[in-house]
Amino acid sequence: MRFRRTALPWLVAVALLAAFLVARSGGGAFPSLDDAHGARVQRGVDGDTARLVGLGSVRLIGVNTPEVYGRVQCFGPEASGFAKSVLHAGTCVRYQVGREARDRYGRLLAYVWLEDGRLFNGMLVERGYAVPLTIAPNDQLAPRFRSEETEARRARAGMWRRPGCAPG
Repeated sequence: MRFRRTALPWLVAVALLAAFLVARSGGGAFPSLDDAHGARVQRGVDGDTARLVGLGSVRLIGVNTPEVYGRVQCFGPEASGFAKSVLHAGTCVRYQVGREARDRYGRLLAYVWLEDGRLFNGMLVERGYAVPLTIAPNDQLAPRFRSEETEARRARAGMWRRPGCAPG
């Protein structure tokens, strides 16, 4: 019984410290469709970037597709084609800006959901068009994206079915 009485103040102190650190870091909430805003796609740019009306260039958080500009990478055209076929002009989407709102190129960093509630960032990974790209502080969904990559590899989806195409 004595241990419980002496441990309780320490447990309270640890809980308060944890709450303070979470609040200071901008919250611990996961990105959610419930907190997302609506927008329309102006056009797809490549596999992991689109232009949204009124927002400009939006870079999808947590994922990286092979390049199609400059040096075209293996499976880049397929990833870009898929993204443009889903995020075509006029498509209604919902988005949530990341904890860090912009990248070094000035693009808005966001999670993007389709009207049916599917997270497009995750769709790219699960179908083998993208690999996870974890950059703090926009890293809340990193475990999900890593899991989707594991499943895509296992299923030999997208770039994973082409020998030597997918990254190491």
